[in-house]
Amino acid sequence: MWCKSLAHISRRVSRSTFRDFHVTGTFSSRDLKESENLRSDVRKKSPRILITGGLGQLGTECAKLLRKNYGNENVILSDIIKPTDENLSNGPFIFADILDFKGLQKIVVNYRIDWLIHFSALLSAIGEQNVPLAVRVNIEGMHNVIELAKQYKLRIFIPSTIGAFGPDSPRNPTPNVTIQRPRTIYGVSKVHAELLGEYYHHRFGLDFRCLRFPGVISSDPPGGGTTDYAVAVFHEGLLTKKYECYLEPCTRLPMMYIEDCLSALFQFLNTSNDQLRRRVYNVTAMSFTPEELFNELKKHVPDLKITYKPDGRQYIAESWPQVFDDSEARRDWGWQNKYNLEQLVESMIRDVRVNLLSKKSLKEVNSYV
Repeated sequence: MWCKSLAHISRRVSRSTFRDFHVTGTFSSRDLKESENLRSDVRKKSPRILITGGLGQLGTECAKLLRKNYGNENVILSDIIKPTDENLSNGPFIFADILDFKGLQKIVVNYRIDWLIHFSALLSAIGEQNVPLAVRVNIEGMHNVIELAKQYKLRIFIPSTIGAFGPDSPRNPTPNVTIQRPRTIYGVSKVHAELLGEYYHHRFGLDFRCLRFPGVISSDPPGGGTTDYAVAVFHEGLLTKKYECYLEPCTRLPMMYIEDCLSALFQFLNTSNDQLRRRVYNVTAMSFTPEELFNELKKHVPDLKITYKPDGRQYIAESWPQVFDDSEARRDWGWQNKYNLEQLVESMIRDVRVNLLSKKSLKEVNSYV
């Protein structure tokens, strides 16, 4: 809608302004003022967006996508981690501690925030190593942002996960609404966020939106999730030609490539409320096992050596969905993925090689890949 408005305004400005230029040979002050006013109107239509936990796997890529569509100055990236020069060069970055309600409140007011995208969380494997911290970050921090969204009438997006389901859930397929009862603090915190967000929507009219993502695969280094073997194998396998997997070869889990993940997020954020029959939706692209992924990767890296040494993450994976049913998202707001397993592997090899090239000399990387 915003893009259509921009195109319409551009045509209107062009017709009036350039018609006058053709007749008089100059742009009148009235024309220039009208053009500037119309550009100002367009800027006002763009939401002001705050991303918390913005230096994680999804945050930086999400910021790039939103800045491309809404302008760099309208998307504020935040975290408690020190940003890189690249993070600082692409748009506004601020320090934001999600456990500091007044600090967040000040940011929302000073930056006139309209949308809040809340990525701050400890993932499944990391959360199990420090449950008290996970409770503070994943639950108390979520309470802060959702109360803030209610107070200032923000549109708020909080991602959920396949980890929000447990061993009592149907695993193949896992429908949108079913028994959940997860057995990790990460999963418990996400179910809590889903239910509290739905309650705030029905009780206070909060524009709460949530997508349950599967394992998200990108060229960023692994971040401590149970599905991260599907990321680590590209980083380690392309460099060393070997990888030891912490899951059993037949462990099937839902997955999606980062481009599909960002596409779903952007489409969902821009879907009108009257199209949403729910506030929480499953989304996915494919399901595969480690063995299936490695076999596809070996087509490109034939001498890749894979070994298996299952650890505690195997127990977590066995309680999660094998196949995600996202038919409701496809029905209600037209979700469609673009990447299958073959395309995912090709894209990841390309992306990881580019990352390696940025860190090593071309000669070094070519000796590996």
